[in-house]
Amino acid sequence: MVVDKPAGWTSHDVVGKMRRLANTKRIGHLGTLDPLATGVLPLLVGRATRLAKFFTRNEKVYEATIFFGYATDSYDSDGRTTSEPLNIELNAGELDTVFDRYRGEFLQTPPPVSAKKVGGRPAYELARKHIAVELTPVQVRVDALEILDVSGCRARVRISCSAGTYIRSIAHEAGQALGCGAHVEQLRRTASGGFTLDEAHTIDQLAVLSAEGRISEALIPATKLLPEFPTELVDAVTAGQIRNGRDFRVSPFQSRGDAQFVKAVSAQGELIAIGAAILPNLYHPTLVL
Repeated sequence: MVVDKPAGWTSHDVVGKMRRLANTKRIGHLGTLDPLATGVLPLLVGRATRLAKFFTRNEKVYEATIFFGYATDSYDSDGRTTSEPLNIELNAGELDTVFDRYRGEFLQTPPPVSAKKVGGRPAYELARKHIAVELTPVQVRVDALEILDVSGCRARVRISCSAGTYIRSIAHEAGQALGCGAHVEQLRRTASGGFTLDEAHTIDQLAVLSAEGRISEALIPATKLLPEFPTELVDAVTAGQIRNGRDFRVSPFQSRGDAQFVKAVSAQGELIAIGAAILPNLYHPTLVL
């Protein structure tokens, strides 16, 4: 299920709400969004929560409005002002030159108000108690950083990046480079690991579906998840063997490229298991649903 997360909600808030609407405790999200942010928040529901470890396609796409003129302690508009406000008139060419340093792979220091763990505790807990934290820079990748619009002291950008990339840190450091301070004013995730806004439902829409007993209409069938894994149809006998943990053979006449995993699907369209290759055309059920 893909939720269009509203501003002001944490990802945990969304999970809690959906547990009530879907009447199940087995829900987990695939990637945290800041409370300020809106947009694509994929959720795994029911037995599908066990598939989380296979979601390695972590590319994200964001659209952000960055305000140049002062910095904040959280690097977004929810934070406390930490620099003297300045009246800025942005130059698109100069800004694009600054953004060049954030294209490609680079080391990035996460914001002090973030979910990164410090001594087993989220950094934001310590930051809110005014305890200084020192976070280790991590390798991130930005595949595209496009300026959509520049108006006065605001710039709208679209960023395609790897998981773990903080748009807030890019904004903060760009403000430092320009000598004026900056922070993220608005942030919207438009895609996450292959899931897009076209598939997303708002909380209000999901509440209506739940009240009408139609929440299943918002679910993406498990067989359609992980499209990079080839699908192997198995008969009833093979499905029973797979459920007992036995290895299973697949047709040698179907091309699977170099895929390490396959999806074993029953004749009824049910995802039975994820199989890991152990020999050509022979798979072991590494996860049985």
